[in-house]
Amino acid sequence: MLRNFASARSKLASNWPRPQRNYHSKVGVWGYRPVTRRVFKVPEEVKESRNAQGNVYRWVEAFRQHGHKLAAVNPISIKVSGGQSELQELNPAFYGLQTQQTVRTAGLLSAPANAQNVAQLEQLLRDIYCSSSASAEFAYVEDTEEREWLAKNFESLSERQLQSTERCEIAELLIKSQAWDNFMALKFPTVKRYSGEGAESMLAFFWQLLRDSVQANIEHVVLAMPHRGRTSLQAVLLNMRPAKVFRKLSGASEFADDIEAMSDVISHFHVSEQLQVLGRSINFSMVRNPSHLEAANPVAMGKTRSKQQSRREGAFNTDSESAEPFGQHVLNVILHGDAAFAGQGINQECLNMAYVPHFEVGGSLHLIVNNQVGFTTPGERGRSTEYTSDLAKTIQAPVFHVNGDDPEALIRITNLAFRYQREFRKDVFIDLNCYRRWGHNELDDPTFTNPLVYKIVHQRQSVPDLYAAELAKQGVLSVEQAKQMREQYMSYLNEELSLAPSYQPPASYFEQQWAGLQLAPANELTYWDTGLDYGLLHWIGQQSVAFPDDFNIHPHLHKTFIQGRLKKLEAGAKIDWATAEALAIGSLMYQGHNVRLSGEDVGRGTFSHRHAMLVDQQTNEMYVPLNHMEGGNGGKLELAHSILSEEAVLGFEYGMAIDNPQNLIIWEAQFGDFANGAQIIIDAFIVSGESKWMESNALVMLLPHGYDGAASEHSSCRIERFLQLCDSKETAPDGDSVNIHVVNPTTPAQYYHVLRRQLARNFRKPLVVVAPKTLLRLPAATSTHEDFQPGTLFQNVIGDSTVQPEQVRKVIICSGKHYYNLVEERAKRQIQDTAIVRLESLCPFPVQELQAQLAQYGNVQSFVWSQEEHRNMGAWTFVRPRFENLIGKQLHYCGRCEAPTPATGIGKVHKREVDEIVAAPFEL
Repeated sequence: MLRNFASARSKLASNWPRPQRNYHSKVGVWGYRPVTRRVFKVPEEVKESRNAQGNVYRWVEAFRQHGHKLAAVNPISIKVSGGQSELQELNPAFYGLQTQQTVRTAGLLSAPANAQNVAQLEQLLRDIYCSSSASAEFAYVEDTEEREWLAKNFESLSERQLQSTERCEIAELLIKSQAWDNFMALKFPTVKRYSGEGAESMLAFFWQLLRDSVQANIEHVVLAMPHRGRTSLQAVLLNMRPAKVFRKLSGASEFADDIEAMSDVISHFHVSEQLQVLGRSINFSMVRNPSHLEAANPVAMGKTRSKQQSRREGAFNTDSESAEPFGQHVLNVILHGDAAFAGQGINQECLNMAYVPHFEVGGSLHLIVNNQVGFTTPGERGRSTEYTSDLAKTIQAPVFHVNGDDPEALIRITNLAFRYQREFRKDVFIDLNCYRRWGHNELDDPTFTNPLVYKIVHQRQSVPDLYAAELAKQGVLSVEQAKQMREQYMSYLNEELSLAPSYQPPASYFEQQWAGLQLAPANELTYWDTGLDYGLLHWIGQQSVAFPDDFNIHPHLHKTFIQGRLKKLEAGAKIDWATAEALAIGSLMYQGHNVRLSGEDVGRGTFSHRHAMLVDQQTNEMYVPLNHMEGGNGGKLELAHSILSEEAVLGFEYGMAIDNPQNLIIWEAQFGDFANGAQIIIDAFIVSGESKWMESNALVMLLPHGYDGAASEHSSCRIERFLQLCDSKETAPDGDSVNIHVVNPTTPAQYYHVLRRQLARNFRKPLVVVAPKTLLRLPAATSTHEDFQPGTLFQNVIGDSTVQPEQVRKVIICSGKHYYNLVEERAKRQIQDTAIVRLESLCPFPVQELQAQLAQYGNVQSFVWSQEEHRNMGAWTFVRPRFENLIGKQLHYCGRCEAPTPATGIGKVHKREVDEIVAAPFEL
């Protein structure tokens, strides 16, 4: 093993490139590779033309910057007296230009150069930038090449004309979408459908998106989408059987009868289909959504990146020296609601992640379905900006505003947005101005609060009817043909309705990359040998701190951390938490699993204990030792330093976890209580996703916890909240099937085993680790090499081997770091008749193991639960009913009294409380 280490180190030294000054690494690390900035120069002849006609060019640029303000893209606009109809910036006189002044458009405009004078050019500019079909915002984009590209391509939009057959295809999609919603209203009048009526043009968006995607060799589209229009899209374009919806609405589950799932509503249905488009295959995956608007967006981003990793795209391709961008074959698409996009902070977080190393996905394509109302709130009262899309400007993403009454304009804009995303691998937005024909749902009356708008809506034709009428007028699609399209689809829906009682949903889980896995057993706890030969672990531990000879290591790290780890490994004793974690992660990598550790400061660790990455003290170059480990099956470690966010980042990690069950995804909160910033993701996805959607995951949440005088916000990870979210039983033993596993380990070896167990099992469950702070460096909280050997495993309960069982009169049960305080107090008091039992697994509650431990104490007179948390917090209210119901003994409480905040901020009070809660169990 040591010879291998020396060989690996020699090879690492010879392969190490000359250091370059860049914190994120000019060399690149697993999951990130710097991309050389493209060099762009405006052609000389173009600059000459612009300089020769400086005022004309300024005028043209004014249309590019301000033209959207006059574009009439709102299909239900209410005319307001005194509204702005002209802008001085668009008046040629503002630039000293005369109406009949001769101009040359070469170099100024990308549209056909048929304007001879200022008047003709003005009309041309108004037709392009102030039309009733589409407008653009991109003047704020700083990159010159992008601005030039956007101007050129937007100004030439009209050059693309759809073929008659294509127009008929679009009409049929819109007609079917309307028929679907009409059918649902007729057959299920009391159901909240969240129909797409008023926004049917979004079908044209997807029609074009899929065609563009297959032509660009996209293999997989990942979509996040809210509830509005979701079922019509799924049924009309994404191959979902209507019988599935009709069966659900009859009161049955969307899953097979043998699956015990709580299920969800139809507006949260999911599809993952292999579609055939233009004779080519493409996988289309729609992530599941809760009712929390926009919460699915980071999930889609994470799932996209996971698929990119599986396909070794971008910086995951270690065989290629080229800096290929992400998104070559996997595209992320996000649909937003107008009020939600402007109002939900998770959108700002997602946009802020867009180009962050280890979170980038090669740019996302966004469509805002702009109903111009949020529930009942008019758009202008739901934000402080002019447009609902203005948040996009924070990352300089271009925005195209489109009239929802013009599906062909949307098709052209979709193609333009797609080409921009492909060219620059950046986010781009389409703001689809449409309306909601009914209220927030079909049972709601919107005229109570928006009478003028809905007077317009109720008096106008629908989008499909308008488009069909236009095609009939042009002789492209006859009225009879449109009627036949509708009748045929309605007939199909009636047939599906009749088949609904006998329809059996196909299995949509544990397939493809999830094949071979299964649901966790409901009536038993399983045990998994996660130990390994210490010779291998010793070598992996050495690799975790190896660095090249010419790497300028921090002297303090070299002396205390690296040399300290090597000594502990050599001795096989005093193995600390950081070392145990490195052994767990490194051994999983050795077995071929990729590991991702995400969060704030994860490379170093909040408490400066991990140092999984090293930074050259002279060059700032980053180095991840474990990624240079030779041998094994080639797993890699991605250290993802996140933005200062919990909700979007945790959603991103969940998206990665649900995609590939062979990767270990770990999210570490800077402090455990910061997890409450991600409560929506925890509630709506992590703890309930399997029950609602049959979507398993093995996401690990590391939540630093412990009362050490840090006051309210840095003491508690709120164990009680996670335990309340568990579906553990109070009156019957748990099986592994509980929705979330919660552990509070007391030794590094326990932490090692529980991490490895996540991928060793034949099922996947999310794991909450109540992670240590003071135990990271506590000499008593260490492990020896025997604790990692083959045959060892995570222990749900750890008994007390230091007492004589027949002498025990009292058993103190505790969990986590509080154990060490109790042991110290017992030793100080020289007590011999008290056993201290550690509950390492809180959920599932380990009844059998606890019974086995307690059975050896035949003379016990009292059982005590001791915790450092307040009585209305911690595990007390979870443990007590299970202990008393299942163990059959009374359990007494010792700990802090009830309080509204986790911990005091007064040092003297904290010290007094510590003394009291440690003494109380022995004095009871």
